[in-house]
Amino acid sequence: MDPPSKSWSIHTRSEIIAKYQILERVGAGAYADVYRGRRLSDDLIVALKEIHDYQSAFREIDALQILQGSPNVVVLHEYFWREDEDAVLVLEYLRTDLATVIDDAKKKKNGLPVGEIKRWMMQILCGVDSCHRNMIVHRDLKPGNLLIGDDGILKLADFGQARILGEPGFDTSEENPQTYEHDGSSLQAGSGNQEQGTVLREEYFRVLDELKTKRSADDIDKDTNIPDGNTSCLATCTTSDIDDDPLKSSFSYEAREDEGEESGCLTSCVGTRWFRAPELLYGSTNYGLEIDLWSLGCIFAELLTLEPLFPGTADIDQLSRIINVLGNLDEKAWPGCSKLPDYGIISFSKVENPPGLEACLPNRSLDEVSLVKKLVCYDPAKRATATELLHDKYFNEEPLPVPVSELHVPLNRKGEDENSPWHDYNYMGSDSDLEDFGPVNITKTGTGFSIQFP
Repeated sequence: MDPPSKSWSIHTRSEIIAKYQILERVGAGAYADVYRGRRLSDDLIVALKEIHDYQSAFREIDALQILQGSPNVVVLHEYFWREDEDAVLVLEYLRTDLATVIDDAKKKKNGLPVGEIKRWMMQILCGVDSCHRNMIVHRDLKPGNLLIGDDGILKLADFGQARILGEPGFDTSEENPQTYEHDGSSLQAGSGNQEQGTVLREEYFRVLDELKTKRSADDIDKDTNIPDGNTSCLATCTTSDIDDDPLKSSFSYEAREDEGEESGCLTSCVGTRWFRAPELLYGSTNYGLEIDLWSLGCIFAELLTLEPLFPGTADIDQLSRIINVLGNLDEKAWPGCSKLPDYGIISFSKVENPPGLEACLPNRSLDEVSLVKKLVCYDPAKRATATELLHDKYFNEEPLPVPVSELHVPLNRKGEDENSPWHDYNYMGSDSDLEDFGPVNITKTGTGFSIQFP
């Protein structure tokens, strides 16, 4: 699907320029442009995100309003959206991101200190925990979407691909939200609308299955029922005063491109390839919060090594890299995996003695390897939740997480240079170039064909 044409220019919107001075464009993507601006009433520097896609705008506004008050999620000041105009979100301005932190650390002899790694990890977990307590799956977690303020506070951003799987307040972990220390001041990891709806971990999957099957036509917002595309925008985004709003309680499901609106299925074509869970790569449309947990594992591995864990060049290459490390995906590794839509179509040669994640995390401690293993595993049901990881012994052992005030924050976010090593994070195409893999075996089956890669 081609990016929608801009229906209006932010520079000509009288209601916006009456309140904000637009200073410069700081980010651009197929579906959004981001500008640094100044609020005229108090000189506050903000980010103005002009979104050219209705579906992405709807999702981002919806998610951010539900998550307002969460300390590790970017927060909306306000937004402008009228008929036949692009939505413009006014967000706090955050100057850098975790991708820049990692890139900056590569230039140093000893990389990132363990105490800093732990603090970054804990902030990410707090942000993801807030999302998952409210049954919001982000679907595009990556270092470039984890923005950082001058004070060292990290915030999840870019919710254009987010989906709300249940009503806010659905607590997936325990009766009371946990409080975690942020540099001496306590922050509630699950802040937001979460006062009721306690659900034990073992009940979570049952409830989520019920939510997935509740897909009648009444549950679908037909105006937003458009297949996902490349809707992620690498852009700077951030403190919110919005109360009542008609979008606040809107929940919708999108249909797959080849299915009718009445099915209300999710789509597998989401996220950024390097951080995409294997169930998505095999075409699953029946997934939940667990795809974010796989992405977390990839991010944590990159914090530890300063290199991407699975930097695939195409979807098949992405699967190949994962399988070469974890071993072949089969019913023993993940009961039920054979039911994945593309499982019978794509197969790989037997991987003898796969090296495991230990080989990808050289010179890291057993606890660090264990932490990544709890997230980067085939069976989604076995991935540790954000709440569980916040209680992991790794964060309570020496060296302890440093205070937020002691984190090293790079001066500027890395630019969107075509030659940047982070440019691949923006590449979200799903077409695979089979020529990269040499000869392949194609076999006709009763229902179509299968492809085996060497």
